[in-house]
Amino acid sequence: MPFLPFRKKAADDPLIGKPASYGIHRYLQGSANLFEENRLLKFAIAGLFGVSAVLGTLIYTSNQNQRTVIVPFGASGDLYVTGNTPSTGYLRTMTRNIVSLSGTYSAYSADKQFQELLSLAHPSAYNALRDSLNGILDELSDNPTLSIATYIRPDQPVTWDKSDIIVPVEKVRVIGGVIRKFRGNLHIGYAIDNGRFWLTQLSEENFDAELR
Repeated sequence: MPFLPFRKKAADDPLIGKPASYGIHRYLQGSANLFEENRLLKFAIAGLFGVSAVLGTLIYTSNQNQRTVIVPFGASGDLYVTGNTPSTGYLRTMTRNIVSLSGTYSAYSADKQFQELLSLAHPSAYNALRDSLNGILDELSDNPTLSIATYIRPDQPVTWDKSDIIVPVEKVRVIGGVIRKFRGNLHIGYAIDNGRFWLTQLSEENFDAELR
């Protein structure tokens, strides 16, 4: 007797013998499960965005409060900037440098010193400071024997806040062998941006009285 090819039994239809509402019920249940899965996925994505935003804020805040340590050659003490706040040692060092660059010069040294000083100038103050320094260069050109020396007074305190430094100084002016001395204040305006010191103002105040 020949063998007949084996035939797989057709899969039973799960709806056979079930009421018509059963299929609708299964469809609605499947749709509800899919909706719930989509809702959970949306919550998960929203949660990831929230975590990312928090981490971004923490990183930004950390960068803003990052301490930039600055140690110039031959310097000592705590010279650093935390965020936009400089240490006392850093302000003192910058004050001495600015007083020296702007207040002690001769016809032979002034141009190079003033270029270095201008490298500190904030863009908003650059033109005014450049014009002021060029006026001094013109005076030196007309009086090549003129020299100026400026010293921070040890008997008066240097004061500062978040934007201004007031430096009591004594200025010695020598021209043609004639020495004249003056006392007054050097007003240094400054700003700290991303750890960098910017010079925003430089002016002399109350230099009216000549010392005898």
